[in-house]
Amino acid sequence: MKKKSKLNKQFLDQTNPTIRLDLFTWPEVEEYLQHCKGIILPIGSTEQHGPTGAIGTDALTAQAVAHEVSKRTGVLVAPTQSYGMAEHHLGFAGTMSLRPTTLLALVHDLLISLAIHGFEKIFIVNGHGGNIATMKSAFSQAYRTISKMELLESKSFQCKLANWFMVPEVFKEAQSIYGDKEGQHATPSEIALTLYLEPMLLSKQFELPPPSPAGPIYDYKDFRERYFDGRMGSDPFLANARDGEKFLDKAADALSKNLLDFLKEA
Repeated sequence: MKKKSKLNKQFLDQTNPTIRLDLFTWPEVEEYLQHCKGIILPIGSTEQHGPTGAIGTDALTAQAVAHEVSKRTGVLVAPTQSYGMAEHHLGFAGTMSLRPTTLLALVHDLLISLAIHGFEKIFIVNGHGGNIATMKSAFSQAYRTISKMELLESKSFQCKLANWFMVPEVFKEAQSIYGDKEGQHATPSEIALTLYLEPMLLSKQFELPPPSPAGPIYDYKDFRERYFDGRMGSDPFLANARDGEKFLDKAADALSKNLLDFLKEA
């Protein structure tokens, strides 16, 4: 009688810790692919989040949500891509941005790498709105490349973009708690999640003037002039770690269901 694979049992047990690609060996990845063709790829940004928010907010939150989804689904999660398209934030110290063309090329190459190994369902957990347009373009380019290279059947390789902060349950909860003070950037909802993840951030409390109202986004110089301290209509001091835990649970629960449905799609 053939001995049952330890990995097979691990993948079927959805109460296991996060299943991380960076902690696997290549034979373990090959064995994983015998049971599941899906993988989670978190992507965020390294950019200013107002005078009180951590510069790594978008990467920290995307990674936390992705890891929680992995725990709940048993799907492998790749290392976080911490740099995104944040050119409009370059007027604030510490922001590190990729050009849209650079991000497109980077994501395209990662997708092709995964396709070569036989991954077919790529579930992107995104924490930064500035990545959305470029990510969709990268998907289109990857589909063309895969078709030309005949790596997989063209219909079998699929990518799905999941913006955790746009999950309806998260959005509704944020509006219920913060109302119009949620704003559009350096929002209390995302800051709340970072406070839950990194309690040391709770010490950053000081008096702030009212934020600039949310509005258009152009280049980094214009952004700095319009939004003097980086906030766009938000009041991050409304955030607390307790609410952050709620946002993580709601985002992970909804995206876990989305991922499992995605894996079943033809």
